[in-house]
Amino acid sequence: MANHNITGKLGENLAVEFLVSHGFEILERNWKFSRAEIDIIAKEEDVLVFIEVKTRSTIAFGKPEEFVSKKQEELIIDASQRYMEIKDHNWEIRFDVISIVLDSIMLDSNIVDHPKKYEIRHYRDVFY
Repeated sequence: MANHNITGKLGENLAVEFLVSHGFEILERNWKFSRAEIDIIAKEEDVLVFIEVKTRSTIAFGKPEEFVSKKQEELIIDASQRYMEIKDHNWEIRFDVISIVLDSIMLDSNIVDHPKKYEIRHYRDVFY
């Protein structure tokens, strides 16, 4: 597995831990529709939340949350609409971004371990 894939997987795992510790119920991970993938679909109280996770090992080229493109937003919105059709969902929704910067990554071949230090930020209701 390439380092960027390992970093992304680690970020998603940290995001799930963070969300669960803040009362979210995780419904889906890496839900795919057409060309889009929604990293995490969760429920916070009565709100269905579609979450994009952006993880970087450095901010030398920008903060992780700055890498959600307009095209990616459109794909996530399309996928979320399909998800709601499948689940016959008709209550409030929200689109969030979780930004993670890893200060150190411990990698042992293909095994991803918990980083010693990282920063996580949760941005609510970021687009739509």
